Amino acid sequence: MKESPEDTSTTSRPGRLYTGGERPFDPEDLVMASGRDVTPERVEAAKRLIEEKGAAAVERYLP
Repeated sequence: MKESPEDTSTTSRPGRLYTGGERPFDPEDLVMASGRDVTPERVEAAKRLIEEKGAAAVERYLP
């Protein structure tokens, strides 16, 4: 018997959800959060953005 979409009682979920800059992130994470491919140029730009804005850099893309 197939499980219906409404029956999610057995679906495992993380104990705690994290958003935005609550956890450490790398420049590569910032590039991926923006939906772009990771390239050396984009990683360098992300490093500069993180230095300028801190956690606000990733919160722009993640709620």
